[in-house]
Amino acid sequence: MKTTNEILVIDLEATCWENDRIPVGQKVDIIEIGICKLNLSSKTISQKQSIYVIPERSEINDFCTKLTGITPELIEEKGIYFEEACGKIREEYHAERLSWAGYGNFDREQVFEQCDWLGIEIPFGGNYLNVMEEFRDHFRLHKLIGLKRALNHLRMDFEGNHHSGADDAYNAARILRKILE
Repeated sequence: MKTTNEILVIDLEATCWENDRIPVGQKVDIIEIGICKLNLSSKTISQKQSIYVIPERSEINDFCTKLTGITPELIEEKGIYFEEACGKIREEYHAERLSWAGYGNFDREQVFEQCDWLGIEIPFGGNYLNVMEEFRDHFRLHKLIGLKRALNHLRMDFEGNHHSGADDAYNAARILRKILE
């Protein structure tokens, strides 16, 4: 299997608060890692999944649930700790051998921040591709635009639910596939 022919596309959902007002004593925590694999030769997108993550420094509030659809009950039922999620990504995707991508820099920065806080290795390979910047540059736009607007620009419908990590990752992979054609 040639791993250089594939790229992992991720999208994170994290604890959030109305007007970005983070309560004292809490920090932004990843609560979902949406991930899929884009094969650059066949142009197929595979291995799409959501990995739900137990927040260790904050709680999921009503605002966060309304935005993401992720409830404390869902996390209690399906969630694993972030360190375990990183191991799962390494094991299932051989992530350390692949480049990875996300729509914007938040996902990359949050992975780095949370790995640093826990003192663990980043589960992904070294090369990160910011799909938002690639899209802007490809179409020679003057500013960055969001995921849904990029899909509209390409006359593509959003597939799934916005702010579902797996669906956002899948749609970002669709955009990346289109601009690489």
